[in-house]
Amino acid sequence: MITIKFSDPDTRLEALGFLLGRFSGRALKSGEVLVPEAALQALAYEGYQFTVLGKSTYEQQIAAFRDIVTPAV
Repeated sequence: MITIKFSDPDTRLEALGFLLGRFSGRALKSGEVLVPEAALQALAYEGYQFTVLGKSTYEQQIAAFRDIVTPAV
C-alpha cells in the first residue's frame, strides 16, 4: 500500500468516490489515503493531483483497520 495526500478536501472526496469500487484502500483521519500501487496510475490518468508520501507503514495500516472495527462511543 502507498500513502498519498490530496491538495484539498474537495479533490480528496471526489477521488475517493472514483476509487470506491475500483480499488481497495483506506482513508485516514489525518487526510492521508492508503491505496495499492495500481491506483496511482488510475488517479493520474483521471487527472487527480496528489502527493505520494511513500509506502504505508504497518502502524498506518493497523490504525486504519482499528478505525473500522472500533465502535463509536
